[in-house]
Amino acid sequence: MTGRFIVFEGGEATGKSTQARLLAARLDGHFTFEPGDCSIGTAVRTILLDPQNVGLDHRSEALLYAADRAQHVAEVIRPKLDAGIDVICDRYIASSIVYQGVGRNLGTEQVAALSAFATAELQPDLVILLDVDPDVSSARLGDDLDRVEAAGDEFHRRVRQGFLDLADAQPASWVVLDGGGSIEQVSARIDEALAGYFS
Repeated sequence: MTGRFIVFEGGEATGKSTQARLLAARLDGHFTFEPGDCSIGTAVRTILLDPQNVGLDHRSEALLYAADRAQHVAEVIRPKLDAGIDVICDRYIASSIVYQGVGRNLGTEQVAALSAFATAELQPDLVILLDVDPDVSSARLGDDLDRVEAAGDEFHRRVRQGFLDLADAQPASWVVLDGGGSIEQVSARIDEALAGYFS
C-alpha cells in the first residue's frame, strides 16, 4: 500500500510551507519541498532563486525546475510513497505550469510535458491551493525578495490566476482554500477538506 501524496500550491507568501509542515506532523507523514530538498536540488535552488541571476533564460529556468523535480521524485518522493509513508510537498508540477507556463509565457502544455517526463508522470492524490489576496501576500513578503518573488506585480497576478484556472479545470483532485486568517484557522480548513476528500 503506497502513501498518500498531498501537494500544497499557491503564490508567494500564501502560507503553504507552514501549513504543509503542520499537516505532515499531524499525519505523521514526510514533509518535503521544491526546489531544493535533496543534495543536487540544493545547488539548483541556489541558481534559481539568486537575485543576481537576472540573465537566466526562461527556458533555462523551466529546465532547471524540471531537473530538480526529477531528482526529488527519484530520491525522496517515490521511495517514501512506496514505503507507505504519506508525503506532503510544498510545490510540485503545478508550480512549473503556472510560474513558467503562464507567468513566463512559455505555454502550459510544453511545461506540463516537461514535468511529466521529469516525474515519470507521478501525480499527487490531492492538491491544496491556498489563495490569498495579492495585497496580503505582498505585505507578508516584505522587502528582502529572492529572484522569483521580485518578478513584479503583473507576473504574480498571472500566477495567481493560473493557479485558480488549474483548480477549476481539475475539481476532482484540487481544493481551493482561503489562506487568510490565523495559522490555526487555515489548518482547520485544511483538516475539514481532507476529511471530506479521503473519507
